[in-house]
Amino acid sequence: MNAVRELVKTVVVVPTYNERDNLPPLVEALLELPVGGLHVVIVDDNSPDGTGRIADELAERSAGRVRVLHRSRPQGLGVAYRVGFSYALSTGADVVIQMDADLSHPTSVIPTMIEALGRDGIGLVIGSRYVPGGATATDWPWRRRQLSVWANRYVNAILRLGVRDATAGFKAWTATTLHEIDFGTTDSSGYSFQVEMNHRTRQLGIGITEVPIVFSERAAGASKMSWRVQLESAAVPWRLRTRRSDQVAVRRYAEAR
Repeated sequence: MNAVRELVKTVVVVPTYNERDNLPPLVEALLELPVGGLHVVIVDDNSPDGTGRIADELAERSAGRVRVLHRSRPQGLGVAYRVGFSYALSTGADVVIQMDADLSHPTSVIPTMIEALGRDGIGLVIGSRYVPGGATATDWPWRRRQLSVWANRYVNAILRLGVRDATAGFKAWTATTLHEIDFGTTDSSGYSFQVEMNHRTRQLGIGITEVPIVFSERAAGASKMSWRVQLESAAVPWRLRTRRSDQVAVRRYAEAR
């Protein structure tokens, strides 16, 4: 598998907004992983705390392994990921990892996620808090923990995704899967982007698997989970369930296969 890793280009996409304290240790941990061909793309939303400047400094010291994409203003997590995925694929990425910048996702699990891709038609690997061996931080606020559990049950009840951690933001994708689900035409802007991407993947019959992670509470900075984001996340599953455009896409994909 080490030989395979050397032949695969892996790009980690990390959206940032006011993550100046968390970004340096995250990038350092990513670049130290035993994964050949690993690069990092930081998509910064013009963070007022100077995260973009720090990202540029990290890129200058990375020997070309870190690239920073600067956006003029915050437009939502989904938009940031679409920008980052597009850039990653344009550079020839075979595998695209998405993760938060707040150190809540363990970088050490990335090699396991990459190894799981491609097995038995698996095109998406989710770093999951809710499969055996997974866990959430003991210091995670009770309200956030309950909201997460409820959100996963809610999403699965409506969309029947068949995954334990449907709202997770730590994922590994094959480039082929991202192309097939036509990620650029997704329209969720907040955290519901995660659900929309899972829904498209499941609708097209592409394999999804989950690997356990221990989710940590952020060490610095503030959560971006606002009431507006929560309301969007509640509405999107119903929209996805009834949207005709997704149903047409599934039929065309099935015919093409």
